[in-house]
Amino acid sequence: MSEQLELFDVTIIGGGPAGMYTAFYSGMRDLKTKLIEASDELGGRVLIYPEKMIWDVGGLTPTLGSRLIEQLVQQAKTFDPTIVLGQYITSYERQPDNTFILTSAAGERHWTRTVVLAIGYGILQLAKLEIEGADRFEVSNLHYTVQELEIFRGKRVLISGGGDSAVDWANAIEPLATELTVVHRRDQFGGHERNVAKMKASSANVLTPYAVESLHSSNGADIDKVAICHTESGEQQTIEVDAVIVNHGLRYNFGPIKEWGLDMGDWNANVSSKMETNIPGIFAAGDFVKHDSKIHLIAGTFPDAVNALNSAKLYIDPAADKVAYVSSHNAKFKEKNRQLGVAVDDSEH
Repeated sequence: MSEQLELFDVTIIGGGPAGMYTAFYSGMRDLKTKLIEASDELGGRVLIYPEKMIWDVGGLTPTLGSRLIEQLVQQAKTFDPTIVLGQYITSYERQPDNTFILTSAAGERHWTRTVVLAIGYGILQLAKLEIEGADRFEVSNLHYTVQELEIFRGKRVLISGGGDSAVDWANAIEPLATELTVVHRRDQFGGHERNVAKMKASSANVLTPYAVESLHSSNGADIDKVAICHTESGEQQTIEVDAVIVNHGLRYNFGPIKEWGLDMGDWNANVSSKMETNIPGIFAAGDFVKHDSKIHLIAGTFPDAVNALNSAKLYIDPAADKVAYVSSHNAKFKEKNRQLGVAVDDSEH
């Protein structure tokens, strides 16, 4: 190599929950760690739903998505990994010594012994309304994410969508809004049954199967009416609104990583139970992976991360312990416990 690059033991691509927990656990395993995230902040898909309450992470009472990100970022930084933001990795080259050079879209290069892919579903893009001129309302009262619930207090709100997030937002906004209308193009909702039942039992006006047909504005700046159309009969209705929320899901794009030669389906990389891809030295974790025991929850990313990192450790050093010592007996936490004012028994081994 002509340039001087710093060699890392593990480079994690992706800064969502899986990538951040991998960085933390990599520190527990005393590996020199780098985490590279394509966007300008850590958090992954959770960034889209900062006001969404997350109930299903072990040991955590209901926690806002924004708060969960804060805690994961703090945990990821425990052992001072190198964190690189705003770099989109596009290619890799295996070197004669079996290390890897990773290259970003802008040409930045990173040298590493192993790679952990924690890229979720790739670059995420919100599916937007395919209505001409809709984009001009994005600066006023057309929302594709909910950043702050309070802005909908006392408003007439229309939500278009039928997945988990649309249903969750409906249940959260219904007590705040003066009127809430939920429009979905199918009769069946994709959200959890309990949450769907709660929404239907509330004061929300749930209209199916309807789709948003057009947006109307009397002042040219804000939507004040939405025309919806029955997807079977063609019947139209017009609803007066103060705010419109659209949740039509996400579009996923793996970009050049699809060309790396990984064993992949349409949306996932096939990995072993040890999170090994078909490319030696490249491992994967989180929503990006498919295996027989896959759990599609945020909580499920954490065992993926641990298994991927343990495999990377053994790839680097086959004689290493298969797993890290638990934190209560791990020497790496002794000084950190002292800093927290926790009594430490130095006789422990």
